[in-house]
Amino acid sequence: MLRGGAQMIRIAAFAAALCSALPDGAGATGTGGPEDARIDPAPCAAAAAASDDERIVAVCGTLIDNEKTLKDDRIKALVARATAYIRKDMIDRAIDDYGTVLRLDPALADIYNARGELWRKKGDRPKALHDFEAALKLNPDHPAAKGNYKSLALELERLGALLAVNDKPGFNCATARRAVDKAICGNPEWTSLDRQINAVNTRVVHDASRTDPRAGRALQREQDDFITGRNAAYGRPDYDLQKVMRERLDHLLAIGR
Repeated sequence: MLRGGAQMIRIAAFAAALCSALPDGAGATGTGGPEDARIDPAPCAAAAAASDDERIVAVCGTLIDNEKTLKDDRIKALVARATAYIRKDMIDRAIDDYGTVLRLDPALADIYNARGELWRKKGDRPKALHDFEAALKLNPDHPAAKGNYKSLALELERLGALLAVNDKPGFNCATARRAVDKAICGNPEWTSLDRQINAVNTRVVHDASRTDPRAGRALQREQDDFITGRNAAYGRPDYDLQKVMRERLDHLLAIGR
């Protein structure tokens, strides 16, 4: 899973390592005429080193779009821009840039792992697992990919028993009265998420209660508060039900590890 500051440090360090290899003026216009001109990659490297996201998107984007940019320079610019997009929470664009990097060079284990973490953040576990596997095929000792693959495999194992009942949420749709409940019943993905949330919450509350009944009650109150907040917030223009449900499921899975 994407782990906030630690993950951003790792991605930023990888981007910086790539961009630091660019000497000042590398890739600038050579001895040929204007038709041979290439954009100087140094401003992109400088923007990446300064973590100036707006400038990264602008100057690295220009470098990426120039057909005369060398492959290595384009890869460095794409990684820098993807890192900026992640900091701006523009995950889909970061995934697209990583995909372009891997088409240019499919042997970059770090990029497969980084893209896998983004897929996992979006809730697409199969694509995340595929990328972690690809990273490990390239580098079996990749520490981050090994940890990511192991934890995600455990998640999928826990969720596997729920797949057969993914057509039903954790409540009876026949008696649904609230708008949010009716919306969940009408959306297969939301139905699956609700079922998983209910099942995993039941398990973590049960496991906690065996050793500390108060801890079990606290976890159930947390779930009750989540449902109350969800019911109250649903329908607001800025409320993303699917995102909230995925975050709740990820939180419960983390408790159960």
